[in-house]
Amino acid sequence: MGCPRNLVDSEVLLGVLKKEDYETADIKDADIGIVNTCAFIDDAKTESIDTILELTELKKAKRLSAVVVAGCLPQRYGKVLLKGLPEVDAFIGCDEIPKIARILRSLDKNKKLYDVSAKPSFIYSHTHPRIQITPPHYAYVKVSEGCENRCSFCVVPSIKGAYRSRPIESVIKGVEAISARQRLSEIDLVGQDVTLYGKDLYGKPAIKALLEKLCAFREYKRWVRLLYTYPSHIDDGLIDMLAEEALLCKYMDLPIQHINDKILKMMNRKMCKKDIITLIEKIRKRVPNVVLRSSVIVGFPGERDETFQELAGFIKDIRFERLGVFTYSREEGTPAYDYKNQVDEKVKLERFNVLMSVQKEIACSINESYRGKMLDVLIDEKDENSKDTYIGRTEGDAPEVDGEVFVKAKDIKPGDFVKVRITDTLEYDLVGEII
Repeated sequence: MGCPRNLVDSEVLLGVLKKEDYETADIKDADIGIVNTCAFIDDAKTESIDTILELTELKKAKRLSAVVVAGCLPQRYGKVLLKGLPEVDAFIGCDEIPKIARILRSLDKNKKLYDVSAKPSFIYSHTHPRIQITPPHYAYVKVSEGCENRCSFCVVPSIKGAYRSRPIESVIKGVEAISARQRLSEIDLVGQDVTLYGKDLYGKPAIKALLEKLCAFREYKRWVRLLYTYPSHIDDGLIDMLAEEALLCKYMDLPIQHINDKILKMMNRKMCKKDIITLIEKIRKRVPNVVLRSSVIVGFPGERDETFQELAGFIKDIRFERLGVFTYSREEGTPAYDYKNQVDEKVKLERFNVLMSVQKEIACSINESYRGKMLDVLIDEKDENSKDTYIGRTEGDAPEVDGEVFVKAKDIKPGDFVKVRITDTLEYDLVGEII
């Protein structure tokens, strides 16, 4: 469940199981069901719980012999789950992912297993086995774990622990290992804050040093993409590298969360409105054709109508190419949980719909500007609904979260880079053909 960072943990979990001679299977053929959970916001928790209940129903029907719940949900809620979900055989935290095989061997139908570290410290390395579950031509590479930004609404530091980075050598060896097995067309670097990468190891951020080494692999065309860049940690050197390095996607994931100065301060964000606008203008000036993705939260405590209108006006003016909108989730254990002036859920939803409508118009307008242009597209898959259509992405589109390009073509395959002329546009997607 959850984000690409969780997906990497699941790939490590699968790798450990395979190394220990377990076979992975479709749930209908499995003996043991394992769910790697997310506990970031209410929707994620609900999805995780629903999935757990589906597995326990299969156990009651004797289609599974055991159910194991792993990751963020046990890490956050611990023994509350042990009491509330008696049908589950084992609860393991984030640190216990690499011990999954040993845990499965110790399952006892007469005793519930509980293994959750108080302070998570695990981060995988190139030495951990890993089975990739993304398409083979792209991979998520987690460069750091945990967070030190301490946003007032966020539970990540309490779940994942202190910020910790993988050494540069480990990241490079991990990418080399994947590349030795398959041709990688895209590397997506992930972490809760990749711009802070290496500060704990080298005394200062080392993301540029890591990117230089990753971009040195020039045996064939490859994209390198940064995901989750924290605005206040972006410096001129990183912006210049984004502009100058051909293999680095002209794409920046820049979550601002809000634009009102009072709300930003209550969120414990490190930038004010003026700083955010200055940063965006600087990036767009130095990196022509850059695609900016951001995320914002509506309904944060104290967000009045005029405060929301300030945010909506900013979104209209700044015109992010990609935008995620979230309603504020009141999470116990965070400072914002106890803030006064909590916003009604109905109002949150209304504001969410307003911003989504605003962004829909912006996205349609931006997509229309591509009509007739030639774009580089990375092919992801064959469209199963059409014999001569493939689905791909531009460098301005991250996997799973951004738009797609529907390409009329023959005799191409996933992982190929192709030149596509855009012939039509959809709300968030493009349509084109190879010339």
